[in-house]
Amino acid sequence: MSPTTDTWPEHLRAITTHTRRGTVKNAFSYSVDFVLIDPDSAVGPLLFGRNRPGLISVQDRAHGGKLGAGRGAAWARDALKIRGLAPDGYRLYLLTQPGFLGHVFNPVSFWLAMRGDDLLAVISEVSTPFNDRHSYLTHLPGFAPISSDVMHKATKRLHVSPFQDVAGDYTFNFAIRSDQIAIRILFRNGAEGVVATLSGPRTRLTNRGILAAALRRPFGTVRTVALIHWQALKLKFKGASWRPRPAPPPKELS
Repeated sequence: MSPTTDTWPEHLRAITTHTRRGTVKNAFSYSVDFVLIDPDSAVGPLLFGRNRPGLISVQDRAHGGKLGAGRGAAWARDALKIRGLAPDGYRLYLLTQPGFLGHVFNPVSFWLAMRGDDLLAVISEVSTPFNDRHSYLTHLPGFAPISSDVMHKATKRLHVSPFQDVAGDYTFNFAIRSDQIAIRILFRNGAEGVVATLSGPRTRLTNRGILAAALRRPFGTVRTVALIHWQALKLKFKGASWRPRPAPPPKELS
């Protein structure tokens, strides 16, 4: 179901989990705050900045296209139009971890194309600490509604982790409901792989909720980067092999 009709942003108090399979195993679970926004709307609580400063904020330049030089919703709409989704046939939303005091880093954000309660397409926007980005488009033939049991495969194109090869594929699964969101991404390359999930309840974004999140999970996206490096250090100590960063794919979307 799409956000409320007044396009007020929503807060996803989520849990993310990662479970590494294969020779070197590792697993973690963290709480994280995402927002679900109408990218064409500027409304929201005082502490939320939409293309302006705020305790937390979402800036167009952080999404849609090249990392740090994005075009926001215009990029996503162009990508969907090229693939055959009529511009007047859906509403677009962005699920992302907001920036904290101007610092922005999102391992993955999701552009959701909705028609009423139906999910028609998803663009999974993957970004890395190496300043690279690639996006993966999920949709069914004819942009039929994507139910929660649909599994969509995509070939891995981007170097995300120095402990994984750019090989294998992803399997995406989305459950977008009126009260909660659950997303599962399975990466598999032979016996190696990672299962990543993001899930949490949907609530109205408020100043009180923003302050509570800042106290529970200080520093927002700065914390995310620190946790990524901490997990990388753990993998290194466990004996995981380091892969050098190859050149990113020439195309922004696959």
